[in-house]
Amino acid sequence: MNSRMDRAPELSVVIPAYNERDNLAPLLAELRAALGSGGRSWEIIIVDDASTDGSAELLAQVARADTGVRAVCLAERIGQSGALAAGLTCARGAIVVTLDADLQNDPADLPRVLAALDRADVVSGIRSGRQDAWLRRISSGIANAVRRGALGDRITDIGCSFKAYRREALEGLPMFVGVHRFLPALCQFRGARVVEVPVSHRPRRHGISKYGVSNRLWRGIHDLIGVSWLKVRLIRYSIRKDVP
Repeated sequence: MNSRMDRAPELSVVIPAYNERDNLAPLLAELRAALGSGGRSWEIIIVDDASTDGSAELLAQVARADTGVRAVCLAERIGQSGALAAGLTCARGAIVVTLDADLQNDPADLPRVLAALDRADVVSGIRSGRQDAWLRRISSGIANAVRRGALGDRITDIGCSFKAYRREALEGLPMFVGVHRFLPALCQFRGARVVEVPVSHRPRRHGISKYGVSNRLWRGIHDLIGVSWLKVRLIRYSIRKDVP
């Protein structure tokens, strides 16, 4: 069930992309198949982060042919967090799903992720059978352990981009460089119900990773300091339901 641009869809899929041209067509084909079996109206928003490989031109062509695909082409590169924030701003669905453009996330897992949202506000994926190099897997495990110790959140695999949110869980969250690593934790700090589900992880077919151990490590430490401060400063409140 495709969405029309004059009517808000039930589900928005937001995908930041940088130099992933060869992955876009197979990704869209797999996503359409997964979305078509779900019974919800949908839109796919791909945010091109000023790619240099022709991704923006390809996405513009696809969007002209398919009203369910929206291309957001940034004028200059601002990084994954900025591209994600731009996509979330454009998303119109009551449910928002995020995943990577590199095909390492498997869209076939989407029905299971959405089913888990029935009992939660946020679903965060845990990559099973990771196809990354051993050094990246080890550094990721250490980073997750350090983050949980410092922040006190319960997210197992913050680096997994396959997530689903109820729109209200995201509303009002601050956006900053590095926020893509902390969105489920920030939601949890504000009282959102977070559940985790295992999702597939596939080897990269085309292109190269935009992250290495060094840029993940130092950026992660810097971001962790900022989010630790933000956790303390977040405003939390609930509205009484027993007063007419």
